[in-house]
Formats: sequence, C-alpha cells, structure tokens
Amino acid sequence: MLKKIAVAFCAIMLLSGCSSNEKYNEVNKHIAQFENNIGDRVYFALNEDKLSSDAQTTLKRQAEWLNVHSSFNIVVEGHCDERGTREYNIALGERRANEVKKFLAKSGVNAGRIDTISYGKERPAVIGNNEEAWSKNRRAVTAIR
Repeated sequence: MLKKIAVAFCAIMLLSGCSSNEKYNEVNKHIAQFENNIGDRVYFALNEDKLSSDAQTTLKRQAEWLNVHSSFNIVVEGHCDERGTREYNIALGERRANEVKKFLAKSGVNAGRIDTISYGKERPAVIGNNEEAWSKNRRAVTAIR
C-alpha cells in the first residue's frame, strides 16, 4: 500500500512539473517573439527624451502585441550613455521610460500593466567611449514580466 502511494505521489509530481515547465516554455516563447519580432527597445538622441519616428513605429508594434497578449505586464527601463552626472542620467532615463509608457498607454495598453524604472548610465548595453557605443546605450527597453 505504501509503495502505491509513493508511486502515485511521484506521478503527480512529474505531471505537475511538466505543466509548470510547459507554462515556463510558453512564456519564454512569447518573450522571445516580442524581443526578436516586435522589438523590445527604442533609441534616443543625445540628451533627448522625445520619441523619434522609428521609436514610435516600434512602440506601435509593441502596443499591438501587448493588447493581444493582455496577460503580460511590462517594465519600461530608461537608460543613458555614460556622459553626464549620475543624477542627470537617472532623471533623463526616467523621462525616457515615462515617454514610452505614455505612448503605449495612448495606444491602448492599460497603464496599470506598465511599470517604469531608470537605470541612468549604470547598465550600458555596449561598452565603449564613442558615438557608436553611446547611441546604443541611449535607450528604453520594454521588458516583459
């Protein structure tokens, strides 16, 4: 009898593990689709928080995807290049993240699903002291949760 209970318990654990793995894999599939096909980041000009036409095009695709996949919440991360003080870049990153949030909300995404955070210059995407690196670090990244 104890052996049957142990076997049943193991079977239940295996099945529950499969369903959580399937859910995990499904979420990762959606995240990869968002990052690779929709685009998870937009870029800004030096010292700017205004959205370019390219940024708006990407954000329109993001809004369409988010409106279809309404079970996902997001965090918009504001980033800057290494120039400027830490305080200036934290404020600029915050303005960038908020501009993205406002655009997505105007495009129909429930603002309650969108959090923002500014990393300023603390998390560069590209290391380097040149315009090529700096232009990749002046960004806002939409991260799915």
